[in-house]
Amino acid sequence: MKRNWISWAVLITLVGAAAVKEKWLSTAAWSAQAAEGRSLPVFEVDRAWPKVPSKWKLGDPSSIAIDRKDNVWVLHRPRTLKPDEKAMAAPPVIVFDTAGNYVKAWGGAGNGYEWPQREHGIHIDYKGFVWLGGNSCPTNGLPGLQPVADDQLLKFTQDGKFVMQIGHSNQSKGNADTQNLHRPADEWVYPETNELFVADGYGNHRVAVFDADTGKFKRMWGAFGNKPVDDDNCQIVRTESFSDPGPQQLSIVHSIRVAKDGTVYVADREYRRVQMFSKDGKFLKQLVRTGEPFARDLALSPDANQQFLYVGGGNGIYIVDRKTLEIAGKIEPDGIIGPGHEIATDSKGNIYIAQTTAGMQKLTFKGMSPGGH
Repeated sequence: MKRNWISWAVLITLVGAAAVKEKWLSTAAWSAQAAEGRSLPVFEVDRAWPKVPSKWKLGDPSSIAIDRKDNVWVLHRPRTLKPDEKAMAAPPVIVFDTAGNYVKAWGGAGNGYEWPQREHGIHIDYKGFVWLGGNSCPTNGLPGLQPVADDQLLKFTQDGKFVMQIGHSNQSKGNADTQNLHRPADEWVYPETNELFVADGYGNHRVAVFDADTGKFKRMWGAFGNKPVDDDNCQIVRTESFSDPGPQQLSIVHSIRVAKDGTVYVADREYRRVQMFSKDGKFLKQLVRTGEPFARDLALSPDANQQFLYVGGGNGIYIVDRKTLEIAGKIEPDGIIGPGHEIATDSKGNIYIAQTTAGMQKLTFKGMSPGGH
């Protein structure tokens, strides 16, 4: 993105704000219009969502997923609760409806599988199965965690019945390993090919693809479609001193989404870029934004063409044209808790944020802003 384009976008954003109807200004819920006067989605914080049962406390919410009924599945970290709250810890998977009412909860250690030490990503696939993983590192020294790496993904029914495990705890042999993951951050199943795409992740630096029924490994790739290279660190290496196109390997592969047309979007968090691929791993293009945290998380708009890709960055969520990867605007309604650690959209266009230390939040879709000139 050229610097002069961004300057014009900022200017037009400020001018466009004055023209937005008063009903949007009253809640500061509008999203800025972009250079061509494009109509963009508008959101407002739902301050009543969710309603956590009083008997429970939630640790850091790490991820959010949506099922076919628009129920909201939250994966949180019970081990992050303060000692005096641990007795009230809710199960790590807790479900709410779109109004914020409690539906059910389950999860944790059990027979036949290895529950992750540090919960990270959750996804509900098109068949209704629940996928989840973790990003614990053996030497992170966090309280209450065993000194092992989360090198596995788990598959459950929506009632918490164990179905399958891909990989095993503390068994990764690096980026070339086709049997194990290494601290995977996120996952997404593409219905057309029944393939599981994994943002793998914190220890590995690759996209890994598996058969969603059998767990059989199919293919992998790194930044720009390159062969992934090992660079395993428990300590997060934060880098800002680079320019487009940036390093030839991925940093933390933090989020992944696959559009209906098979285009794959990867959030390369520490290199502050979104990379776009074909489903076979061919690099297509990227969006880079240095100077602020960017590409923490991703979500697709639910319209028929999925015209927008939502990208967490700065203090809010950027609205990006999914096909061109051009920034169209930014979502920063009053009261937003931040760009999210992971985000998700439901069928009605609402956005849900899991913001680890800051909690979780619903941004209600209010329609589209006035477009045109």
